[in-house]
Amino acid sequence: MPVKHYVQPIDLTHPKYLQRLVENRRVFNSNNCELNVFESYQQAYRVPLTFGDFVITSMVQGKKIMHLQDQPAFEYQPGETVIVPANDTMIIDFPEASALNPTQCIALSVDETYIRNTLQYLKEYYNCEPTEMNEWRLQFNKHHFANDADVTELINKLIRICRSPDRGRDIYADLNMKELLIRILQSQHLQLIADERDTNSNNSRFHFVLHYIHEHLTENIPIDALCRRAYLSRNIFFKWFKEQFGITPLQYINRERLKLAKQLLADRKNTVGQVALQCGFNDTNYFIRLFRSAEGITPGTYQLLCFK
Repeated sequence: MPVKHYVQPIDLTHPKYLQRLVENRRVFNSNNCELNVFESYQQAYRVPLTFGDFVITSMVQGKKIMHLQDQPAFEYQPGETVIVPANDTMIIDFPEASALNPTQCIALSVDETYIRNTLQYLKEYYNCEPTEMNEWRLQFNKHHFANDADVTELINKLIRICRSPDRGRDIYADLNMKELLIRILQSQHLQLIADERDTNSNNSRFHFVLHYIHEHLTENIPIDALCRRAYLSRNIFFKWFKEQFGITPLQYINRERLKLAKQLLADRKNTVGQVALQCGFNDTNYFIRLFRSAEGITPGTYQLLCFK
């Protein structure tokens, strides 16, 4: 089971201040975002919730079942985030909520103008050729995702800032919200390019580089080889990759190798050492350390869990 990055717990509302037992709401305002803290203390089903602005939600404790538009229902648990467009109604079930096991979720609503300005900032800052990439935009078909360390840290900061009496909180909230949006956009952009890499491998240098990585995932992949295929110097290539996708080329390669490793470990005939070599790791100990850092358990333990 992969390591989860959890939003820090928030003090629950004192019982005498509860206004309702389902989706009790506390609101903390700043100039460009609004922090909402929702808590539910009893089972409930088909509860509608709509925001007039784009919203970033993240589960803190408990479990919900989410119904978004015509998409299949899904479990929403701590360590995960859901983004929802303005004026889209979420239908929510609380199958396990109780006074002893309440759910708690935060929602950061963001003004549309602020979103538009951030997208424009990205477009001007990166100044990429029009044929090089898709236009920066939020993709709501990728609305539900596990938090990574950066997203979790930024959400935790925004919670602290929005609840703080500090006079400078609007400035700090603005800086952290912009970074959170950019992190989400980078992650979505990488996933979009990765999804297209096989069908559009020659569409842009993005597709070409990611396609090459996946074609040679089990081999040694020199960074200089990627630089040549991107027609960029080494320094510019690193900067270009990190700015577009939010991670380094090596982090991406290792992430994809670990995905392959989990598939191979599901075959009991493969040893950990064999899997390491098949995934391009010449050092088994390094593979084990990397796997444990990403998944929270060793490859051997993961393999045992596959057959329980």
